[in-house]
Amino acid sequence: MINPYDDTYFMKKALQEAEEAFDKGEVPVGAIIVVKDRIIARSHNLTELLNDVTAHAEMQAITSASNFLGGKYLVGCTLYVTLEPCQMCAGALYWSQISKVVYAATDEKRGFKALGAKLHPKTKVIGGILEEEASDLMKRFFIEKRNLN
Repeated sequence: MINPYDDTYFMKKALQEAEEAFDKGEVPVGAIIVVKDRIIARSHNLTELLNDVTAHAEMQAITSASNFLGGKYLVGCTLYVTLEPCQMCAGALYWSQISKVVYAATDEKRGFKALGAKLHPKTKVIGGILEEEASDLMKRFFIEKRNLN
């Protein structure tokens, strides 16, 4: 039996969150956390709304998933995020001991890999799932921002 709940399925859910961020004028990054094919957390960037530089989609998702699970560790969970996590989010993911991180678009300048940040040694990382869709949304956002200013 084929499992319809693959990385592409869940990344589409994260992209829906990114679209919501876009509609609110936030940098369009969306994230979800999944355990056993069940979404337990959904979020998107809230840095503008909350006036908080730490309110990245990943940080919001980690907090939500931890609250759902009743503990700080996310072993057995997968984060789907539309942009490669920054080093701040990578640090939080490291401490959460999340089992898997799947991201869409690479962040060549601020991504955790470019900055040399590390995830937990047991965390599996997959990049490039629906990369074009996530990149296009990000490009559209910044083109519109430049045209408004």
